Amino acid sequence: MAGHPIRIGGDRQPAFDVVSYGSRGPGRPERFASEQMAQIARTVRRVPEVMVKVSGGGNSLEAVAAHFRYITRKGTLELETDDGERVTGSGVACNLVDDWDLEIDLAIDRWDRMVGGRRASTAKLVHNIVLSMPAGTSPQKLLAASREFAREEFALQHRYALVLHTDQDHPHVHLVVNAHKREGGRLNIRKAHLRRWREQFARQLRRQGVEANATPAQIRGRLTDHPRDGAYWAAPEEATEVR
Repeated sequence: MAGHPIRIGGDRQPAFDVVSYGSRGPGRPERFASEQMAQIARTVRRVPEVMVKVSGGGNSLEAVAAHFRYITRKGTLELETDDGERVTGSGVACNLVDDWDLEIDLAIDRWDRMVGGRRASTAKLVHNIVLSMPAGTSPQKLLAASREFAREEFALQHRYALVLHTDQDHPHVHLVVNAHKREGGRLNIRKAHLRRWREQFARQLRRQGVEANATPAQIRGRLTDHPRDGAYWAAPEEATEVR
């Protein structure tokens, strides 16, 4: 890098030259990518931030069935499966437990626990993922974005089902995902999953014409002082959440 001396002392012979050879530092890009610039612009404009939260699920057949009954309001709300079927009714919960072969998954978990010498299992048979946006968001567009997100992330790997809730100010979708993969193995959700899912969910919402952003909290706090997204959400149970 060429140095540019700064001459101190007017027209006289300089007392010394000050030269900067500073660099950007290791790993820092010369400029932001267009996608990063777009994300920063959305953050500065205070575009609504998506919320993705993992809450509930169940590690027994009874708990999973109870969860399905809860999110379908005992079968009164429509549930959409991963094969596009839309069902209602009091038998939906038990039918899904059978259709997803959760009894086999439970036996696999018990065997793994016995082989590993563990007395109790905390492994979930299903994960409940809540996809949410602030009040005023179109529920149908939210559902469409959630459907595309689920298809992109879980199709052909996990069984899943979606239920739209509009009984609160903010519309949200409960996405229930079988923790066991179809070809073996299981989904263990980490913070990295949630961060990636936020970005994918926001992208699907924008494709539906809904302004949505997924800025990391650290960056968002530096760019704007608007309230943390998701403040409208009051969770009745312990949850893992990335905002």
